[in-house]
Amino acid sequence: MKNREGNRPDRRLVRAGTYSKAELDRLAKRLVYGGSGSHKLYPGNYGFVPSINPHPAKSVCDDLRMVLLEEAAQLLAAGIAAEMISAFDPEGSPKYVWAVDGDGEVYEAKTKPPDAVYHGYRLGDDEEAMRRHIRDEWKKRCLKR
Repeated sequence: MKNREGNRPDRRLVRAGTYSKAELDRLAKRLVYGGSGSHKLYPGNYGFVPSINPHPAKSVCDDLRMVLLEEAAQLLAAGIAAEMISAFDPEGSPKYVWAVDGDGEVYEAKTKPPDAVYHGYRLGDDEEAMRRHIRDEWKKRCLKR
């Protein structure tokens, strides 16, 4: 798998307070988690046809455990509510949304703006700096609420 860590301006978490609660609420109502068979080892309840087709160069979201569609959607919503997003035009969509599950695993959801349907994956060991940064911010922002 290729190493993704690096200096990518589009893959940066916005500062807390960049967007209002009203903007984040509107965003949460508009964005959808759809998933991708390219990031799955187990089809779960996603309804992919064919059921899965993991791409060898892609991170998978379910390498440690199965992540069902409802949980993935909840992680997306929690990431938006905590403003764990990349910068975006208020009329568009953030390219990235990050969230941390109950086990402390970091997930990244991604889309191609202006699309509002996301797929996600767990950030692996090859991205330790990004995982640490997202976990630290998650603790700060989620304890604040």
